[in-house]
Amino acid sequence: MTESTHASAPVSVSYCAPEPAPRPEPATEGPFAACVLCQEPTEYPESAKGITLCPVCEWQEAQRTACSG
Repeated sequence: MTESTHASAPVSVSYCAPEPAPRPEPATEGPFAACVLCQEPTEYPESAKGITLCPVCEWQEAQRTACSG
């Protein structure tokens, strides 16, 4: 019986969605950006680029995109 050795590189396989986009720094005082889903104020400044979500919508979005076992 002979043993065969295979040189294998570490495999990085992700079964989940890709990492979320970087989030802007929270603002310390207003004016605050409106949530793109419910129009409630977010913790981000109006000048924040990209999709701004309020804490509730952000949590719900994380639940939708999370891996399920």
